[in-house]
Amino acid sequence: MMSLNDKLELYNIFWRGKGPSLILIPNREQLLYDMDDYPARFAKPELMWESELKRSEGFINWPTDGIPAIRPNLGVIFVPALAGQTYKVPEGAMPWPGRHLTRDEIRAVPETDLTNSDLWRKAEAFYRIHRESGLGEIVAYQPDTQGVFDIAHLLAGDELFINIADPNEQDWVAELMNISKELYIKASKMLKSAMNEPDDFMIHGHGTGQGAAFTGAGVRMSEDTATLLSPKMISEWIIPAVNAAETEFGGVFIHFCGQHKNLFEQLCRQGCVKAIDLGNPEMYDTRWLMETCAATGTILYSRLPANPGETWQPYTERLGNLVNETGCRVILRSLVIPGTKDEAAGMLDLWHELTLPQ
Repeated sequence: MMSLNDKLELYNIFWRGKGPSLILIPNREQLLYDMDDYPARFAKPELMWESELKRSEGFINWPTDGIPAIRPNLGVIFVPALAGQTYKVPEGAMPWPGRHLTRDEIRAVPETDLTNSDLWRKAEAFYRIHRESGLGEIVAYQPDTQGVFDIAHLLAGDELFINIADPNEQDWVAELMNISKELYIKASKMLKSAMNEPDDFMIHGHGTGQGAAFTGAGVRMSEDTATLLSPKMISEWIIPAVNAAETEFGGVFIHFCGQHKNLFEQLCRQGCVKAIDLGNPEMYDTRWLMETCAATGTILYSRLPANPGETWQPYTERLGNLVNETGCRVILRSLVIPGTKDEAAGMLDLWHELTLPQ
């Protein structure tokens, strides 16, 4: 099987526009968020590391283009909590934000020492534990940093949407977004320093036990609440914040849940958006997604739905042929699980054969 260095070279070739599209093949059914004993794991970096390791170690020597990867799974509140927002960890659920900050508290965020935070200490300890483990074939990646607008929403609450629609509050929204952007950049650079990761490169597992290497894109943004905005609001508030990532990190990988075709189209048109993922790909026509990405040179790094009863071979053939027809470049997070290691190897070979540019 391929070593980590071999896989990194595979991704280097892919990002140069050469070689086949890539596929991340699961080895078993796995929840995106495992809630068993989560509060205990959240409290202790050692337990968090051990549980994440169990999710990823099965991908060592598994037939897949994915890179075994782990992260401190600290929830969407990670960056706001660094800035002082309270949070709670309910039983059976991911962390949830506590009280939203006042305007004066938000204005004080730029002067806040982000390292003086329990969540930063947890993340830093997680990376130290992994570094000292010597498990070089498994790569640590960034926790969920969300995106600039999502952070602004977490800090200020739903009142943000009223402010966006109010002509008299535009200066405040601009100020809030700038504070949120600087917070996102600062927190991302701290994380990358803790992992010894270059600013314009990352390996990201996107909440799973295997990830992809990104050349020329050093961060991920999750902009879920942007799906509540109009096209005009997206172009005015979301796109400038996304483009700020190009200056600092070379580019960005974007995720969002829900259905918003205009948001998808606007993001794909941004040169800084190197790849895009959908939390709900079943809400879109797959051919339309691939054609839109092909037209803009955007990588579709996403799950893609299977037809009812579809097994690994017809699933791979259908999507591989569609990649070939549309000219899209794809990193497929397969939703079909092969039954055996031999089937996984067959799936990998078939995908590479079908998606190799003609």
